[in-house]
Amino acid sequence: MIAETKTEISFWEHYKKVWPYIKPYKFRAILAILLAIPVGALDAVIAWSLKPFMDVVLIEKKTEITLYLPLLIVLFTTIQGFLTYTTIYLNSWVGTKITHDLKRALYQKLLSLETSFYDKNNSGTVVQRFSTDADTACTGLLDNFRLFVSRFFSSLSLIGVLIYNSWQLSIIAIIVLVCALLPLSQVRRRIKGVISKSVTEASTIVKNYNETFSGNQTIASYNLQESAYNKFDNTLKNLFKLSMKMIQRTGWMTPMMHIAVSIGIGGVIGYGSYLITTGTITSGNFVSFITALIMLYGPIKSIGKNFSNVQVSFLAIERISDILDIEPTIYDKENAKEIKGVEKQIEFKNVWFEYKEGTPVLKGVNFKARKGTTTALVGNSGGGKSTIVNLIPRFYDVLKGEISIDGVNIKDIKLKSLRENISVVFQDNFLFDGTVRENILLGKKGATEEEINQALKMAFLDDFVSALDNGLDSEIGERGAQLSGGQKQRLAIARAFIKDAPIVILDEATSALDNKAEAVVQKAIENLMKDRTVFVIAHRLSTVQNANNILVVNDGVIVEEGSHETLMKDSKGAYLSLYNAQFKSKTVKKK
Repeated sequence: MIAETKTEISFWEHYKKVWPYIKPYKFRAILAILLAIPVGALDAVIAWSLKPFMDVVLIEKKTEITLYLPLLIVLFTTIQGFLTYTTIYLNSWVGTKITHDLKRALYQKLLSLETSFYDKNNSGTVVQRFSTDADTACTGLLDNFRLFVSRFFSSLSLIGVLIYNSWQLSIIAIIVLVCALLPLSQVRRRIKGVISKSVTEASTIVKNYNETFSGNQTIASYNLQESAYNKFDNTLKNLFKLSMKMIQRTGWMTPMMHIAVSIGIGGVIGYGSYLITTGTITSGNFVSFITALIMLYGPIKSIGKNFSNVQVSFLAIERISDILDIEPTIYDKENAKEIKGVEKQIEFKNVWFEYKEGTPVLKGVNFKARKGTTTALVGNSGGGKSTIVNLIPRFYDVLKGEISIDGVNIKDIKLKSLRENISVVFQDNFLFDGTVRENILLGKKGATEEEINQALKMAFLDDFVSALDNGLDSEIGERGAQLSGGQKQRLAIARAFIKDAPIVILDEATSALDNKAEAVVQKAIENLMKDRTVFVIAHRLSTVQNANNILVVNDGVIVEEGSHETLMKDSKGAYLSLYNAQFKSKTVKKK
């Protein structure tokens, strides 16, 4: 899982890391905040206007003020409405821009991370942490911050009206206000753990959807609908419990605010009645004061929820900051070199590797693969064959030892240059949603029509493509859903052909195919292997008999090495045992 911040870091430390994404839009962001000031401050106009209205019109029976006071109220309210719209628009514009820039940065970070990161984190976690958090952090924070600024200056202006009308009553009102707001300081501490667990459960929901989409046939064939539903239901139940914990830890704030407000209003009415009867304040003062107090306390009653939302946004910023702090473990060294193919050989020198600390998968692997030769890796499942070939393009880095190309450690070669010289055909090749053409051009952007057609021909895919209604521009569906297994493999081979890399890795490229499909794909592979340095992992030994060098890999160690003819001569050898096991199996099947 993505590592969480272990030591407590202040919000401002995290904010500094996000500031570069806010900086380009700081003018509009500041303008939106500044406009929120008069939006809040104008709340006091109506409350203030009630004093002259009460004292002049209702008490003194003078009507001159009624000619302009209503017009002033309408004018100020109209200005407030226009400013409110403007600040909401600017806030949304800035929030969306920052959110999208953050998502770009997070996606770029995601692309820079090594394969081991994807091994440790599921798809739900990636979606939640790299996408959803950006929405929560920016849009939620800016919206709530705008409300806070508006309400803060609304509160200041209304407190001004309170003091103007009666400093004695203002003391009661302000003391109650401070007492009501003090508990908010504990909200962050109380909700942080709940939010963290909620994020994990929310990512599990996304993972469940992804697994159902990708594994729908497996679910149907094994009648796993009930099991899948129960997993999903349990996750929702966990989310419900966390939501209730959130309510338990924050829901008390709103009713507490209501109680505090009622105490404040009750105290003001009681003491205010005394001040009126003693002539300390007028009826106009009192009505204006009560109106300002209700307008001040009204938003306060719901401030708990807004404050909780701000804390959620703060925590999302912290999680984003944690991700931006992740440093890829596989990167270009300073002064890394570029290569142009293989001039002499690729060599493994005492290579050790482990996925889990303390559990080595490769133990001192040594071998050479000369230019233009084919090296086959065979052996029992889980022995380390795929790990060996995955180290060549640096999907992972070796623990000890080194892999070199013409004497240059691959860690000293630029990643882009290294991988431009390698084509990989996997057992299950990933095809992107789009057309045949788009998937082939992934191997070489800007390839000519002639190059594309040649790649199709060499992959024995030309007849199939020409029979499609839209030819090269036919849609293949997500992950190539509209293609058969053999067609997917041949399309991947065509992609490798057009890349024309000098090093080719074939990781059990035919093991998932039936005999007929395998025969065609094998021919395509033979075309791909010509004049290239090839590493091939094969379950069927019949496909590697012509390899220049065969490595028998068991339990992370090369137990035998040599050509097919050489290895067959060792009557006690591991290769001969594998060969006889497969040969006898086929003989039994024929009988």
